[in-house]
Amino acid sequence: MRIEIVVVLAVTFGMSAVTATLQLIDFVLRGLAGQRVALNPRRSYYDLIDLGLNLAFIVQLVAWGGLAVYLLWRTGLSPARIGLRRFRVKPDLLGGLGLAALIGIPGLGLYLVARYLGFSAEVVPTELTDSWWRVPVLILSAFANGWAEEVVVVGYLLTRLDQLQVSRTKALIWSSVLRGSYHLYQGFGAGVGNLAMGLVFGYTWRRSGRLWPLIIAHGVIDTVAFVGYALLAQRLGWATPTKPT
Repeated sequence: MRIEIVVVLAVTFGMSAVTATLQLIDFVLRGLAGQRVALNPRRSYYDLIDLGLNLAFIVQLVAWGGLAVYLLWRTGLSPARIGLRRFRVKPDLLGGLGLAALIGIPGLGLYLVARYLGFSAEVVPTELTDSWWRVPVLILSAFANGWAEEVVVVGYLLTRLDQLQVSRTKALIWSSVLRGSYHLYQGFGAGVGNLAMGLVFGYTWRRSGRLWPLIIAHGVIDTVAFVGYALLAQRLGWATPTKPT
């Protein structure tokens, strides 16, 4: 089981934590406040290739979560055991929206403070061109992020640590530290903010036994950031890439 955890994290967010930490060190050496990070970068000059590459990345995220669910299932733990039972409006949708408000608003405030103090890079939610597929892809990307992170870092990892008889408090801390560490490429503020998010989400999952609210909350937070920026940047004339001619 320990080997399985190491392999899963090496394939997914553990490796992301390593690369994010190295990116942070690079940014600090070059002046963190002056760096720019795109959460949804433009991956190709050509429109349809850019679409294909973004869809491939979304599929990869979905597959990460699917791998974790499958490995649990192979050892006798059905998806329902980690909170992926039948979707219900009140606990899942409304609970997710409440969590999104609880985390999203303070998270934005923390980012602005971190930028002011020079502890964060400039985070650009999207660099995608103004194409017909931009908004749907941003929404898919947001919920794919939510699916992958909450399934792997909360449902899978906390379940496996429970099986290894790691104390619930230590397991929650380790899960939250992992979440914070793979966001360090955005700066120290993102690391701290996502660590706090991990504590809240992990505690909520333990109390409710449902994973859908976490996925919904994560997806909604990212959707507001991605799509909101894309639409407002265009309307207010902020600097965004234009579609190549």
